[in-house]
Amino acid sequence: MFFKNKVVWITGASSGVGEAMVYAFNMEEARLIISSHEKDELERVKNNCKFEPENILILPFDLSEHDKISKIANAVFNKFKKVDILFNIGGVSQRAYAKDTIVEVDKRLMDINYFGAMILSKAVLPEMIKNKSGHIAVMSSLAGKFEIPLRSAYAASKHALHGFFDTLRAEVYEYNIKITLFCSAYIKTNIAVNALKENGKTQEFNDPGAEKGLDPAVFAQKALKAIKSGKYEVLTGGKEKYGVYIKRFFPRLFAKIIRKQNVR
Repeated sequence: MFFKNKVVWITGASSGVGEAMVYAFNMEEARLIISSHEKDELERVKNNCKFEPENILILPFDLSEHDKISKIANAVFNKFKKVDILFNIGGVSQRAYAKDTIVEVDKRLMDINYFGAMILSKAVLPEMIKNKSGHIAVMSSLAGKFEIPLRSAYAASKHALHGFFDTLRAEVYEYNIKITLFCSAYIKTNIAVNALKENGKTQEFNDPGAEKGLDPAVFAQKALKAIKSGKYEVLTGGKEKYGVYIKRFFPRLFAKIIRKQNVR
């Protein structure tokens, strides 16, 4: 198996896509570090793993606590000596109009979705460069490719990921470090339930699109194949993913289509 004994660190591992990726890598007999801010849920995920769950390291932390990330990464290197694959999945979404959203919410989305992923990736990068090997995978979104109403700060954080990691890919190519960005449409998770409203409170209900979204386990298998083949960018989902091409070649038409999504 391609991922057997690879050291894989997954953030956002306590639910949704992150949880599905834990199970997928575990079945490939990878050595796992699983992180999120929910320790009890990480324990549940670990106990659900079929292959040597006792060897999975639980490392809970909050991606917004940037000053702790370097110390946490050092703990990983002390135990495993390296990280072969870092999968930045942890994040939070938004359901609010830009004009109504308090700035603290905008900042929190950037702190978790962008700065958290960027700072953690920088923490593992020196060892990857030293080993001349590594792979950083990043959970973006179709909102990282085009605008979606009610998600202004979320889209901004995902666009920022593309700017940073596309540039980083060019800079670290000579060190045999690969970077894959995943741009997905709806996946059947609770990300919309936990999305932040304009006042910072959570939405607490799911979106119809998420209810009908891609099964996280199906996404996980697609992600394994993409990482194995070293793809730069992966679009997943239904017809929504074609918005990337409509915006590129027919921007006025896309603007008209996206305005119709401007409803709560």
